[in-house]
Amino acid sequence: MLIAFNKPFGVICRFRQEPGRPSLADHIAVPRVYPAGRLDADSEGLLLLTDDGALQARIASPRHELEKVYWAQVEGRPTGEALAALRDGIDLGDFRTRPAGARLIDEPGRLWSRDPPIRYRARIPTSWLELTLREGKNRQVRRMTARVGHPTLRLIRASIGKVDLERLGLGPGEWRSIDPSSP
Repeated sequence: MLIAFNKPFGVICRFRQEPGRPSLADHIAVPRVYPAGRLDADSEGLLLLTDDGALQARIASPRHELEKVYWAQVEGRPTGEALAALRDGIDLGDFRTRPAGARLIDEPGRLWSRDPPIRYRARIPTSWLELTLREGKNRQVRRMTARVGHPTLRLIRASIGKVDLERLGLGPGEWRSIDPSSP
């Protein structure tokens, strides 16, 4: 079984309840499925869950180099130099990121509002980036954009392999079963 879930902002990626924090259990009532990878509570978007340990490893492990696409709303407008640094890989101190896809995009279509909304600063414009990674370390996208001088304000995972959130048409908190051979 494979489930595609559009994780809302603030939801933690585990089924165990924590006081005052929404979890996967508040949205998905399917026994014995587990997240294949994670999204931080302050990140949104596509999360895959499965009851198949081998499939979970294939999706989550950087060893399998499954492409994951993120949309990041960042402070400022990244220069060509900043985008090139993201593409080439960045030294984050504890590791160097692998080369990644990085490009400026328009605000994604069909984007849902976030509750709470991101902070707004009249004097600091924002831009949207599309980042394509084949690894996924803790807070990696946020750390990468901060390192090139453009902190992430909002982060949405748009796709994992061939599973695309826009094509699925899932709103925040919605999920559906999909073909396990999809990713």
